[in-house]
Amino acid sequence: MPYTVRTQLTPGETEMRKVYAATLADMISKNSKVVALSADLMSSDGTQANHKKDPVHFVQAGIQEANMIGVAAGMSLTGIIPYAHSFACFASRRVYDQAFISVGFAQCNVRIVGSDPGITATYNGGTHMPFEDAGLMRLIPGMTVVEPTDVVMLEDILRQTETLQGSFYIRMARKEAVNIYEPGSTFELGKAAKLRDGKDVTLIASGYCVAEAMTAAGMLAKQGIEATVLDMYTLKPIDREAIVAAARATGAVVTAENHNILNGLGSAVAEVLAEEYPTPMGRVGIQDQYGEVGTLDYLRDRFGIGAQNIADKALDVLKRK
Repeated sequence: MPYTVRTQLTPGETEMRKVYAATLADMISKNSKVVALSADLMSSDGTQANHKKDPVHFVQAGIQEANMIGVAAGMSLTGIIPYAHSFACFASRRVYDQAFISVGFAQCNVRIVGSDPGITATYNGGTHMPFEDAGLMRLIPGMTVVEPTDVVMLEDILRQTETLQGSFYIRMARKEAVNIYEPGSTFELGKAAKLRDGKDVTLIASGYCVAEAMTAAGMLAKQGIEATVLDMYTLKPIDREAIVAAARATGAVVTAENHNILNGLGSAVAEVLAEEYPTPMGRVGIQDQYGEVGTLDYLRDRFGIGAQNIADKALDVLKRK
């Protein structure tokens, strides 16, 4: 069925990694060509038990991420459908040459999965807190970059990518994510999901910041401001039509992302608006900084990507309409 937004957002009960592991296990049980690779992080991505039962399809690549991507590329050339996982910092910047040349340039059918993006890395700290991963992958020609918002979307997108051709970067929170969509919802890659309709301002968010944008819209509503909220779960190819339509309807746009505002969602939306429909806009995201250790709530406030930051940015942009 098409996606359906929950009437009330609720805290996630199931970790994203558990859905990742269970979905891949089910896919493998029906299609022996699907293979899951992990760079010594099976306990972290939830596939450790699967590996013990089926080491042929759940492959332990060891602490050699670049080699894992090369192996995945080689597998794809034989008809295998590989899903190669590591923490997002390793699945992007550490393997970038292999992702660019072995996967992208060679036009291989590979899915690279990067978990714990941005502040969701929490106690893993600054070295493991990627604010640049989606931007890096966005620069690889032909690479589809997608960030599933909750467990419902994650399962649907994983299943879709089994039969789609091309290279994919799936940016995935590893632990619980706020429930946004009703079970059974389906999503079209390259298209935004409209979560809320309003006439005054458009909030375009991805990943962790989608729930924050919905909360911000509720805060703005108390001030008589009606906000449209778009979940831009595909960063590339981005939904240009939805961006322009929302900008025309509201005349003001705010982006919100758990990523550097440089070369991320904010940059992608700004490019579309600059080329097709110049509109007052503001960007909420990491302001060209490195990460640090902390709780999720602390890091949200430390880097200014929470609901209050989004609402404040919307009020600022509205002054420029």
